Amino acid sequence: MKNRFSVKIVGESGQGINLMGEVLSKAFLELGYYVFGYREYPSLIKGGSASYQLDISAQNINSSFKSSNVIIGLSRIALSQYLSDISDGGLIVHNVVKFQKSEAENHILKSKNASEEFIDTNSLLDKLNLNYRYANTFLVSLIWARLGFDVEILQEIFKEYFKERDDILENNLTCINLGFEEGSNQSLVEHGLDKPEKKANLEIMTGNEAIARSAIACGVRAFYAYPMTPASSILEYLANNAINTGMIVKQAEDEITAAQMTLGSMFMGTRAMTATSGGGFDLMTETISLAGMTETPFVCVLAQRPGPATGLPTWTQAGDLNLAIFAGHGEFPRCVLACSDLESCHRLTQQAFNIAEYFQIPVIVLTEKHIAESYFTKDTNFENLPIIRNLVEGKALEKLSPNDRYQFTDSGVSKRWVIGASKATFLANSDEHSEDGSVTEDASLAQQMYEKRMKKYTGLLKVIPEPTLFGKTSGEFLLIGWGSVKLSVLDAINFADKNVSYLHLEVLHPLDIAKLSNIMGRFKKYIAIEQNYLGQMSKILEMELKISFTDKWLKYDGRPFFVDEVIKYINKL
Repeated sequence: MKNRFSVKIVGESGQGINLMGEVLSKAFLELGYYVFGYREYPSLIKGGSASYQLDISAQNINSSFKSSNVIIGLSRIALSQYLSDISDGGLIVHNVVKFQKSEAENHILKSKNASEEFIDTNSLLDKLNLNYRYANTFLVSLIWARLGFDVEILQEIFKEYFKERDDILENNLTCINLGFEEGSNQSLVEHGLDKPEKKANLEIMTGNEAIARSAIACGVRAFYAYPMTPASSILEYLANNAINTGMIVKQAEDEITAAQMTLGSMFMGTRAMTATSGGGFDLMTETISLAGMTETPFVCVLAQRPGPATGLPTWTQAGDLNLAIFAGHGEFPRCVLACSDLESCHRLTQQAFNIAEYFQIPVIVLTEKHIAESYFTKDTNFENLPIIRNLVEGKALEKLSPNDRYQFTDSGVSKRWVIGASKATFLANSDEHSEDGSVTEDASLAQQMYEKRMKKYTGLLKVIPEPTLFGKTSGEFLLIGWGSVKLSVLDAINFADKNVSYLHLEVLHPLDIAKLSNIMGRFKKYIAIEQNYLGQMSKILEMELKISFTDKWLKYDGRPFFVDEVIKYINKL
C-alpha cells in the first residue's frame, strides 16, 4: 500500500524479538515516522514462536496489515509459521542454516514473487568471538542499512537501552557496525515511504501505559492488583513510578483482595483503581455488587483476552462484554466503557473516575490485549479532564445528618463525604437499608431504595460519551463496532474502493437508544464487526433497538482484525 511499509521480526521467545521490535520502533520514531507495533507471543518464558511487527508510515496509523514487506527470521519454526505473511514482492532475511522449504512454502514464495536470503550470522559472529544471541542485532542493523537510514540512530538507541551494561553495549555496537557494513554493500530495500515531517513531541507507548499515565494525572492515589496478562503492565508502570508519584501501589495476594482494597480506599475518599483480566474479574464480582449496594465508587480496568478459563492468555479478543455488563448478583446501575486507542485510553480512564464518583457506581473500563500491549505513536499532549469528585466539603460538612448518605433524591444520587470529615455517621453494609444505612427488610422501603439507585441511569445517559460516526452521515452500509475494531476499520476505509461509514461505540452500557436510533436510521444496512463468537454487542443492539443486522463479521481466533482483511471485506460489500 502507498506510503505504508511493514517489518516483522520472528523467532522464539527468549531470542530478543520484543527488544528488537522496540529498538526499531524508536528508530523509526526518531526519523519522524508514525509506527504501530503489534506483538504475538506464546505463554512461555522461552520457546514457541513469537513475532513483533512494525507498520510504518509518514501519516498517523493505528493498526497492522496481515502481510509484511520484510520478514527477519531467527528460527526455523517461526519462519514456517510466518512465511505466508510475506507480502507480494517482499523479502525474507534469515539465519536458519540449511533451511529446507516444503513444497507449500516454495509455492508461497513463488506465488508472491518474494525473495529469500540466508545470512550466515554464526560464522560472522564467531569471527568476532560473540555469542549467537547477538544475531538479532546484526540482522536488524543489516535491514536498517538496506532501507537507507543512518547507523547513528540505531547506535544511540542501543546506548540508551544498555547504558548500565557496558559489556553488552559494546558487543551490540560491534554487531550494529558489522550488520550495517554488510547491509550497505548490498541492494537497498525499496520502502516507498514519503519523507515525514519531523515533529518534536512524537513518542511511542502502549495502551496500558496511556491508562496508567492518565490515572496518575487524574489524581489516583492508590492502585491494587494481582498480575494477570494483559493488564499486568499497568501495575508494572505504576510501581516503577510510585516513588515519583507518591501513589500507593500494592500487589495483592489475589483479585478478591485487590478489589476489596480498591473499594475500601474509595469508601475512605481516595481515588483508587484496580486492573485485571477475565479470570480475575470473575473473582471481583461480589465486590462489584457490594459497591452497587453501598453506592461506593469503584473503577476497574478489564483487559480482555480469549477465554473461557485460561484460554489464550497472551492473545486478544473482546469476549467479556456480557461479563462486564451483567457480572454481579442483583440489579444496580453501572457504566461500561471501551477503549480503542491511546486517546480513548487516556480520556475514558478519567471519565470513568468522574462518572464513578459523581453517580457513586461501579465503572468498568474495557480494553484488549491488542490495545493494552501494542505500541502506538502519540503526537499530541492529551488534555486532562476536570476532576469531578462530588464530595461534600467546607462548611456544608457541618450540616450533614446520617440520613443524608442514602437520602431519597430525584436523581438517585445522595450526598457523599470523606469519612471523619463530618460528625455525621452512617452505616455502609451489604444489606438493604434505610437512608442512614440501617438494615431494613420492609417491603415498601426496600422498593424505594432499589428504585432510588436505579434512577441514576437517567442522569448517567446525559453525560456519557456519544457514539462517533466516521464517514458519510447516511448511505447504504453502516459498519458498527467497538474496541480495537476501530483501529483497522478506520485505516482500511482509506484504502477501500467503496464508501462506507463506521459507527464506533465507546459506551456499551447504558446505551443511548434515542441517539443510536437517530444515527442508524439514516442507513439501509447494518454490519456488526466484533471480536467474539456470539456478537455480544450486536445482540444487545438488536434487543434494545428492535433491528436486524444484514451481516455480522465475527472473529475469535485470538488475532485482531488486520487492515488488509477489512479492506477485502469492505470491497466485497
